[in-house]
Amino acid sequence: MLKKILIANRGEIALRVVRAARDLGIATVAVFSEADRDAAHVRAADEAVCIGPPMVARSYLHLPNIISAAVLTGADAIHPGYGFLAENARFAEICAEHDITFIGPKPAVIAAMGDKSSARRLMDEAGVPTTPGSGLLESFDAAYEAAARIGYPVLLKATAGGGGKGMRAVMHPGELETAFATAQAEAEASFRDGRLYLERLIAHPRHIEVQVFGDSHGRVVHLGERDCSVQKPSHQKLIEEAPAPLLAPSVRERLHRMAVTAAEAVGYTNAGTIEFLVSGDEVFFMEMNTRIQVEHPVTELVYDIDLVAEQIRVAAGEPLTWNERDVQPKAHAIEVRINAEDPTRGFAPAAGLLTQVRLPGGPGVRVDTHIGGGDLVPPYYDSMLAKILTVGATRGEALQRMRRALRETVIEGIPTTREILLEILDDPAFIAGAVPIDYLPQHQTLLASVAS
Repeated sequence: MLKKILIANRGEIALRVVRAARDLGIATVAVFSEADRDAAHVRAADEAVCIGPPMVARSYLHLPNIISAAVLTGADAIHPGYGFLAENARFAEICAEHDITFIGPKPAVIAAMGDKSSARRLMDEAGVPTTPGSGLLESFDAAYEAAARIGYPVLLKATAGGGGKGMRAVMHPGELETAFATAQAEAEASFRDGRLYLERLIAHPRHIEVQVFGDSHGRVVHLGERDCSVQKPSHQKLIEEAPAPLLAPSVRERLHRMAVTAAEAVGYTNAGTIEFLVSGDEVFFMEMNTRIQVEHPVTELVYDIDLVAEQIRVAAGEPLTWNERDVQPKAHAIEVRINAEDPTRGFAPAAGLLTQVRLPGGPGVRVDTHIGGGDLVPPYYDSMLAKILTVGATRGEALQRMRRALRETVIEGIPTTREILLEILDDPAFIAGAVPIDYLPQHQTLLASVAS
């Protein structure tokens, strides 16, 4: 087993890894920027090292500082969390060069699946269906030709993308030139990689992902699916739940089988997620996230498994401690993201002092967070403040507990997504289940209710 883990992240995921490591009797090292000197993950870890000023390029994305912190503290492993360097193949390679265990997949797999165009090609070869699309687009003229061949509407996507960045829907040829320029610029700014490709735009699909896990002994398994269709207009998720509601058994079985096939095709190890677009009986591979997901607690509640602890065991060379026959969904779980954002201003990020924080509890409620009253929310990082989860024997019970939990939640000082989440939970379309990914943009009355 590993002896000391450095956590190359911040916020609630860093705190989550500290707790999993402590349960396994493993020491932890937190890294922090000057803006996070008093953060919860810093206080919780056994050791902490400052790695630079607030700007991420000089702290949480600065590989030399992070590796130096690991070497100086004697850490024999690094957990990257999600975001920042979690899907950076070069980071994983550098860890190996310093005899530090990277808690995640192999660098070659991160590189292959992190490049969306490469991932599509690999899935096509493995027999996992992808949406009709193009290869890498070298120019606007190439994009114009590809869109004409695929047929409008199309979706421009950054090959290094994630989080909805570098993505633009194009409904007709007249929109393509502007969309190409803005998507390319956003991709370059976000990922230092402006390369784009095209996909056919699937009308009103659901976004359903499957949790997969592989070990170094050749086993790859799945832990069911999560529905992530409630998203902001920027394609970033707001609500996730499992099992996916109103999913035909044949489609569910196909999703699970395709996800395992996809992971096996690339020799996947550790935790990962295969994301799909589902439209009726049609299922299309969208991308793979080669890391633990923000919404991993949903699966943990449904299957009663600690996925982060399992990540650590597998990285240490141990086999998976369970198989698909042993674990079956035991409940229904829902997660909502409390973000420091103003929904009435296009979900613009907010920063400032949290004057009061009161978080929910009681039966069937879990809160993953790093905030407390009096904390300062800095403007430099992701806007998520907390993940509130509820679990119940049925979806209805989980929903009712979530309404209770959100009404108990008090976060004052800056705007948050709490009110829009309450509006969604009471909306008949969401209560019925199976909403598409364009659900929220189509329901502007929900945003209007929050504004009033």
